[in-house]
Amino acid sequence: VFDRMPGKNSVSWNAMIKGYAENGDATEALALFKRMVGEGVDVTDVSVLAALHACGELGYLDEGRRVHELLMRIGLESNVSVMNALITMYSKCKRTDLAAQVFDEVRYKTRISWNAMILGCTQNGRSEDAVRLFSRMQLKNVKPDSFTLVSVIPALADISDPLQARWIHGYSIRMHLDQDVYVLTALIDMYAKCGRVSIARSLFKSARERHVITWNAMIHGYGSHGFGKVAVELFEEMKSSGRVPNETTFLSVLSACSHAGLVDEGRKYFSSMNEDYGLEPGMEHYGTMVDLLGRAGKLDEAWSFIQKMPVDPGISVYGAMLGACKLHKNVELAEESAQRIFELGPDEGVYHVLLANIYANASMWKDVARVRTAMEKKGLQKTPGWSIVQLKNEIHTFYSGSTNHQQAKDIYARLAKLIEEIKAVGYVPDTDSIHDVEDDVKAQLLNTHSEKLAIAYGLIRTSPGTTIQIKKNLRVCNDCHNATKLISLVTGREIIMRDIQRFHHFKDGKCSCGDYW
Repeated sequence: VFDRMPGKNSVSWNAMIKGYAENGDATEALALFKRMVGEGVDVTDVSVLAALHACGELGYLDEGRRVHELLMRIGLESNVSVMNALITMYSKCKRTDLAAQVFDEVRYKTRISWNAMILGCTQNGRSEDAVRLFSRMQLKNVKPDSFTLVSVIPALADISDPLQARWIHGYSIRMHLDQDVYVLTALIDMYAKCGRVSIARSLFKSARERHVITWNAMIHGYGSHGFGKVAVELFEEMKSSGRVPNETTFLSVLSACSHAGLVDEGRKYFSSMNEDYGLEPGMEHYGTMVDLLGRAGKLDEAWSFIQKMPVDPGISVYGAMLGACKLHKNVELAEESAQRIFELGPDEGVYHVLLANIYANASMWKDVARVRTAMEKKGLQKTPGWSIVQLKNEIHTFYSGSTNHQQAKDIYARLAKLIEEIKAVGYVPDTDSIHDVEDDVKAQLLNTHSEKLAIAYGLIRTSPGTTIQIKKNLRVCNDCHNATKLISLVTGREIIMRDIQRFHHFKDGKCSCGDYW
C-alpha cells in the first residue's frame, strides 16, 4: 500500500518506519529512513526516534552517528525524547563514552534520561558508574521508578557487595517497589550473585507473583552455587505449576546440571527443549552441553555431539571443548579444538593461553613456547588475573604478585604464615604448569596469586569468624582452590569465592563444588 501511494508525506513515511521498528525489523526501518532522507522528505522526531532505535538494535555505530549529525542540523537536540534515544543507541553500540557526552548535554534531564544512562552503564560492564549515577539521580531529587531499580540492581549484583545489596533491597521496600515482579526478580538474581543464595530463596518463596524470569533467576542462582539437584527440583516444580520454560530457563538448568555433574538429567532436558516445547537450541545451549559432557570426562561423546550439530559450531562450543580437554589432559582433542577456534575468528588471547596451559600440564614445553611466540606475533596478551575484596565500602583489588597495596608488607607476612599453617595440614604446591624456574620459585609464584593476597588481606582486616568474600575475574586454579580449602580449615573461616564460572563456598576444609568445577 505504501509503495503505491502517489503522494507520500512525512506522516506516511513516519508511520511505515515506526511500524518496521516496533515490529522488530530494524534493517527495513533503517533502509526506509535512509530512503526518506534521500528523497528529500522532511524528517521529524518520529522518524529519527525509529532510526535511532534501529541503529541501536543492529549495533550500527556509524549509521547512528550520521543520524546524530542529521538531528543536530534540523534542530532536534532540544527534544529530550530524541536525546534519550540517542543515549540508548550509543549504549547499545557499546560507546557509553558518547552516551555520557549526550547525557551531560541534556539540559533538562527526565527520569527516562537517567534510566537510559544507568542501564547503558550496567549493560556495558561499567557497574560502579551506574551506581554513582543512581546516587547522583537521587541528589538531583529525581524519583526512581521500577525501571531505575531494574537497571541499577544488576550493577550491584556485578559488584557483588552484600552491604550494598541489602541497602538497595531496603530502598525498594521503602519505595514500595519490592513486590514489582521485575524488581523482585532482579533482587533474587542480585542476592544469588552476592553469595547470599539463602536470601534469594526467601525472596523467591515470598513472591506474590512469579514470572518465567523469576523462576529462571532462582534456577540460575542455585546452579551457580553448585546446588544442581535443587535447581533441577525447582525446574520440575516450575513445570508442575503450569509455567512454560523458555530458552533462558533451559540454559539455566543445563548450566546447573553441568556444574553438578548431572549428565543424564542434562541430556534429558536438552532433548526435551525441542521435543516437548518446540524450542530450537542456540549456540549457548550447545556450548553448555559440551561443557556438561566434557566436565564429566565424556570427551569422545562431547566431540561426537559437536560433529552432529545441525548448525556450524561457534567459538563458544569449541571453547567449552578446549576447557574440558585441559581438565582431563587430552592434548589431541585440545589441538583440534584450538585449531577450529583460530579458524573461526580472532582470539583475544584467552584460548591461546588455555592451549599453552594444556601443553604445560603435559610437559610439552616446546609447544608452550610455540604458542607463546604465536601470541607475541599476533600482539595477544594474557589477561591479568585479579581478585577483589570489599571491606567497609572500600574495594581492594589485587593482581598476582602485586606489591603496591599500602599494607603489602603485612599482607605478605600474613600470607607466609598461612602457607606454613596449611603445609602443616597437608598442602603441597601444585607446580606442574610452571617450568624454567627452580622449585622454590615455582612455589613463590603460586603463593602470590591474586586470590591468596585478597584472602590474606581479608583475614587481616576482619575479626575472627567473619566470612570473607572475594571476586575473581578468571577461573580459580587448582592450587589456589586446594589452598583455600585448607585456609578455611586452619582459620575457622568461611570463604566465598566468585570466579568467572561459579561460586565456591569454602568451609572446614571443603568446597561446595566438591572439587568439580
